[in-house]
Amino acid sequence: MIADISIPDCSKLFIGGEWVTPDQQKSYSNENPARREPINEVAIAGAADVDRAVQVARAALDSKEWAGMPAADRGRLLWRVGQTLRERAADLAALESLDTGKPFVEALYGDIPHAAGAFEYFGGWSNKISGEVLPVPPRFFDYTRREPVGVVGAVIPWNFPLQMAAMKIAPALAMGNSIILKPAEQTPLTAFALAGILEELGLPAGVVSVLPGFGQTGAAIVAHADVDKITFTGSTAVGKQIMRGAADTLKRVSLELGGKSPNIVFEDADIKRAVRGVTTGIYYNQGQMCTAGSRVLVHESVHDAFMEAFLAEASKIRPGDPMAKETRMGALVSEEQFERVSQYVEIGRKEGANVALGGGPGDGDGYFYKPTVFTDVRPEQRIAQEEIFGPVVATTTFADEEEALAIANGVTYGLASGIWTNNLSRAHRVAQGLKAGTVWVNTYNALWNEAPFGGYKQSGHGREGGRYGAELYTEIKNVCIYI
Repeated sequence: MIADISIPDCSKLFIGGEWVTPDQQKSYSNENPARREPINEVAIAGAADVDRAVQVARAALDSKEWAGMPAADRGRLLWRVGQTLRERAADLAALESLDTGKPFVEALYGDIPHAAGAFEYFGGWSNKISGEVLPVPPRFFDYTRREPVGVVGAVIPWNFPLQMAAMKIAPALAMGNSIILKPAEQTPLTAFALAGILEELGLPAGVVSVLPGFGQTGAAIVAHADVDKITFTGSTAVGKQIMRGAADTLKRVSLELGGKSPNIVFEDADIKRAVRGVTTGIYYNQGQMCTAGSRVLVHESVHDAFMEAFLAEASKIRPGDPMAKETRMGALVSEEQFERVSQYVEIGRKEGANVALGGGPGDGDGYFYKPTVFTDVRPEQRIAQEEIFGPVVATTTFADEEEALAIANGVTYGLASGIWTNNLSRAHRVAQGLKAGTVWVNTYNALWNEAPFGGYKQSGHGREGGRYGAELYTEIKNVCIYI
């Protein structure tokens, strides 16, 4: 399988529009999680490489070749990036599947189009973010400007590598910034492929750099005094480290972090539709999503009927070869993630929850794990409180709206949530009561580049997507003139 896929050369770093050897000439072996086979060797960027990338990023801004380019021209280049991603979707999806273990069809019809759409969408915003004239007293003319924030450091996770890279790079470039991308060490392939596309399409040198590596690489980017902003998607624990690391230089920080999202099924829900949504909500991408609907709250009057249908649907999902068209669930991304999921399943058992489905490894040599359903879960148990980031769902019952909201909001996270009801008043009422950045009603994981996305509480701050995602990469300057 690997021999049939064109693998990017990841032995060098992309800095200043060139492929350069890392300062300490260190590398690591990248693994295919579905077969536990090595894919390629990947360079490791050190502190000296980070400093070099920051310097060329600053020089690219100072040269005005990018930030000073007419905004519409920036937009046209970003549009071409999106179009190129669409043209090469099959190759990019194969790389994404190879690197992450996710089904090829999910990458082909989900990840790649969303990444392409981000470049197209934010390319359109490049000449539409503007300031305003303020109604100040006579003899003064007061207006605001939206200006690039400067050098951006972007640290992304391994679950949707190209999509996450696009959601950082596209709005940052649209607003005239330069950006340094640190892909997750588990999934570097599409970041290198994207760098090659940007080089091919004539992006000015230094505007984008790609620095693979581990936590030390990311920490060096965060700590660098000449980086103006950090944008991070990943775990809450690492997000807290980034906030601490950015404190000394008071750089801007936006964070999209973990979640423990509830799917609330009311007694008047369309059970068949809710089952489909809940199943997709937890098992898409092997449950490795910050939005994963990892808690299912079911009204006690429909619990038995819902669970019978849900277990029947979930039992049809069998982990398998990610490249096969019929595969609905691939492999977990790494041995570390496999062990994490396995440990949480054992914690659930020890806490007294019932394993109604799954609860163990799948077939094959890769890091496969069966779809797992816990029933009789108490809200205070760890599997109902902590992010597992795998195909494991905790189910419980509730008696009324008040109890449903108390359980749903009774975690430290607040990223996403789902409501299943045919009562429009209830939908609005419960949506208002949920402490979450996104509320889906009779659907789940409907994510658009046009819509703001981010979290409450320890799920982070800042919003990606829509106008909000573009403004995230700007500074506001006020100009006041006495006339």
